[in-house]
Amino acid sequence: MNEERETTRKRLERLAWLTDNSIPIPGTGARIGIDPLIGLVPWIGDAMGAVISSYIISEAARLGAPKSVLLKMAFNVFLDALIGIVPAVGDLFDFAWKANLRNVRLLEHYLERPRHTVTTSRIFVAILGFVLVFTVILIGLAGFWLIRTLWLAVTNP
Repeated sequence: MNEERETTRKRLERLAWLTDNSIPIPGTGARIGIDPLIGLVPWIGDAMGAVISSYIISEAARLGAPKSVLLKMAFNVFLDALIGIVPAVGDLFDFAWKANLRNVRLLEHYLERPRHTVTTSRIFVAILGFVLVFTVILIGLAGFWLIRTLWLAVTNP
């Protein structure tokens, strides 16, 4: 089992390197991978990148990563895909964010120090949940305020 785990880890590491860091940019110390290049194809490229990233998450699940770690990995992919939709900005973000490398590093941290990684991932998921609930409440309050203001404008001439 350990040999299979190590083989999978190396395969995922190689895939993340290929998608996020395999191509040096001449004259700089920076690198990109094929993910930003396929992301240049509107919609389809970003969807293909998300599919590749999903493979890494599914392999992490197969290796026993807990839900909190998988949710953190999914957030990295979601953010990458969401901002990747925006032309030019998404490609620049992809250059800097490197979701696949982040996810493979997160998986490696989990395999090396499971307790610490699970704890930090749970904290991240809790904060993310709080931010989402707070955002929904703010949107609801803004909607209520808008409807109330429109109602008062219509009923009070």
